[in-house]
Amino acid sequence: MTVETQRTADRRPLLLLLAALVVVLDRASKVWIVHHINPGYAITVIPGVFRLTHVLNTGAAFSLFESSSPIAVRNSLIVFSIIAVIIVLAMLWRAGRTLSLTGIALALILGGAIGNLYDRLRFSHVVDFLEVHIVHYHWPDFNIADSCIVIGACLLLIEIFRPQSGN
Repeated sequence: MTVETQRTADRRPLLLLLAALVVVLDRASKVWIVHHINPGYAITVIPGVFRLTHVLNTGAAFSLFESSSPIAVRNSLIVFSIIAVIIVLAMLWRAGRTLSLTGIALALILGGAIGNLYDRLRFSHVVDFLEVHIVHYHWPDFNIADSCIVIGACLLLIEIFRPQSGN
């Protein structure tokens, strides 16, 4: 361990706290939706652009594989999610000693993956509730966990393609 490493505070607890915050926000938002909107219904927030809905997603992202064997899809998604959580946690543990864009991205992905994994384990589906329309394009319904996973992936792409200093 170098002298510089010894002086720098370990940021992994802060990044794990960010991941936990994502899980808490995801759970709280889904609980609110379940208690305020019946499945299949919606509340219009911005007409023609944004609605809060209540969709029970038994498939993968964007309801992929929803029409396949429900038990096989659920079990496959749970196994995939557990493996993803372990890999992202290991990467975060390795990259998280200092605060960086990579560490923040991995924390967001970890929190989102845990949020959706919890739903699959506990309820056999994920609650999606954010519906967006832009002109003629309609995004499949999603949730806070999905949003954090996408934001984290975009931050990783920015980090990958950002010019490195000293090259």
